[in-house]
Amino acid sequence: MPWELVVWLLLLLAFLTQARWEHRLPSMPRGLRRLGALPWRWYLAGFPAVAFRMRVTWRRFSRNADLAVQRQPPRALVGREMIVTGRAVRMIPPRLGLPRPTRDGLVARVQLHPGQTPVPYVEAAPAMAHAWRVHAVRVVSSRRGEVTITATWRDPLAESGIEPKRQPVRVLAARVGRTETGAGWTLDLRQVPHWLVVGATQSGKSTLLAALVAEFAPQPVALVGIDCKGGMELSLFERRLSALACSRTEALAVLVALLDEGRDRMALCRRTGARSIWDLPEKVRPVPVVVLIDELAELYLVDGTKVSRQEAAECSTALLRLGQLGAALGLHLVVAGQRMGSELGAGVTALRAQLGGRICHRVHDQQTAEMALGDLAEDAVAAAQMITEEEQGVAITTVGGSWVRVRSRLTTVAAAREISETYADRTPAMPALVGAMDAVIKESGHDD
Repeated sequence: MPWELVVWLLLLLAFLTQARWEHRLPSMPRGLRRLGALPWRWYLAGFPAVAFRMRVTWRRFSRNADLAVQRQPPRALVGREMIVTGRAVRMIPPRLGLPRPTRDGLVARVQLHPGQTPVPYVEAAPAMAHAWRVHAVRVVSSRRGEVTITATWRDPLAESGIEPKRQPVRVLAARVGRTETGAGWTLDLRQVPHWLVVGATQSGKSTLLAALVAEFAPQPVALVGIDCKGGMELSLFERRLSALACSRTEALAVLVALLDEGRDRMALCRRTGARSIWDLPEKVRPVPVVVLIDELAELYLVDGTKVSRQEAAECSTALLRLGQLGAALGLHLVVAGQRMGSELGAGVTALRAQLGGRICHRVHDQQTAEMALGDLAEDAVAAAQMITEEEQGVAITTVGGSWVRVRSRLTTVAAAREISETYADRTPAMPALVGAMDAVIKESGHDD
């Protein structure tokens, strides 16, 4: 039997039987479930077609996208005075490596010509998706002199709806969604202590914060909320929050109390010879604290009065101190905001340097994307600006110079309230924070 006929029979069998496998997968043994869950249509038909299309169109595509370079003139002509006009007779395309299939697409490496940078390839990524008829193409540069092209044949983030929760591997690890490769997206505050989240209205910031609270709620973690928009967002989780500040005055009191808590923990570590709270015995280890800040700009903007300027300066200093010292003391920051620019003051830039984890949703201006991603991964800025309004919850996240597209798990209002009620009894008591807020409330009531 000719091998071509065998291949076509296998393709036909895959197309006809995969639909029947899907409803029987739960009752199959684990090995067969894994085998049946594989995207056989992509492996047997989609990948060969896309790989062939890449090979056939690569030379013409690289020439049209200005990725090819001119051929070197003959050695005999080098050094002579001559003027060459028009287009080069022959263009040399970059070297395209052998595509490698993955579950959601394929990966190929391209060797850069001398003098080239990854920027033109990043800008040509949408054109690659159209030329090869795939869902999306991502270009990153993980090694000097080459770029990695990742093409996806489907959108794995489109299915990121209400997913069943999974228990995290350890404390302060939260699985909040999935990546563009279909893998789980986990925020581990033990590895990256502080995070910055930016995005326009209806871009997915609040959904991400809700997913974080949903994951941290069952854990022995104290959650502190700062929501200067009157508590409209974080009040859904108020029963699980150890403290909730709804104004800048209350936020300042909470931040100062957290600094005092940090000094107490420093003294405890010094007495026991520990470098962090994680080196302490479990019986005396203080509970980790995660501070969730919704709308950072409300802490920095001033209205021209002396009191407002003083409060903004003190909030900036307190946040910076927590960012510098909090990692070893179990005090973690998750800061969210619609816009982050120089108009908020120099304190914002200093704080950004302490927030190693970055998440950028859809934004309205380039400066915010650059503030969030530009200092860690320049090519991620262009990717963040391509997020459309229909892609709610989709974001670009970067740690240590690499970036990936992600989408947070949808947490509805009803689910948020249910989580708050279910785990309300696990809320650690933070009397110092509550006392500081009560003192502010009493003082403001007395002044009124």
